[in-house]
Amino acid sequence: MTGFFTLFHKELLRFWKVSFQTILAPIVSTLLYLFIFSHLLESRVQVYPGITYSQFLIPGLIIMAILQNAFANSSSSLIQSKISGNIIFVLLSPLSYFEFFGAYLLASVARGLLVGLGVFIVISQFYEIPTQFPFWIILFVLLGSMLLGALGIIAGICSDKFDQLAAFQNFIILPFTFLSGVFYSVFSLSPVWQKLSYINPFFYIVDGFRYGFLGISDVPPHLSLTAVIAFFLTISLLTLNMLRAGYKVRY
Repeated sequence: MTGFFTLFHKELLRFWKVSFQTILAPIVSTLLYLFIFSHLLESRVQVYPGITYSQFLIPGLIIMAILQNAFANSSSSLIQSKISGNIIFVLLSPLSYFEFFGAYLLASVARGLLVGLGVFIVISQFYEIPTQFPFWIILFVLLGSMLLGALGIIAGICSDKFDQLAAFQNFIILPFTFLSGVFYSVFSLSPVWQKLSYINPFFYIVDGFRYGFLGISDVPPHLSLTAVIAFFLTISLLTLNMLRAGYKVRY
């Protein structure tokens, strides 16, 4: 496992050495979302009885920051390695594709957790954040960041240049994130958009994570957990098959 821990350590150092950009910047942008939306909608919108809009919004913003940064970590690392050519040093090492996958995945989880923890600490200085079920919070943080880390590996593998990676982020990750119920409850949508939300894996992550804070959710947390696990296993198997075949990595 020496090679696995070496690659994992390398990936941790990669984002930590530019933490001003990879950790601090997402925290600031998330705070801007919170201050703007809470200022505009706090007195006008109440999603759940007895829950202020800020309390509803905060969990969604935290998990949104976690998901986006978990995806950005693995995808940006792979595309940079492919373009610079230094990925050859990883491929020449006696690492199995399981170790390759695991190191990139855990580094993505680490960055997502650091960003999420930073957002939580800063927001807690301004708002009271209820935490009803910490177990569900931790569970959906881990599963959500792992799912997005695996998606980031796929995006990094499939992309040959930064433009292609940006398209993946702008046309898949960003819309799925914003349409996952971060800023609203799906019950406020029309029946058609509700049904579309139920096929969005990000919706189950956000809803389950919010349940851990508020004890209220749009769907039962066990259903969200089952859906997220199913999506994660599917994406992980796809990623491992791509790594085993060496698709756009070894040739």
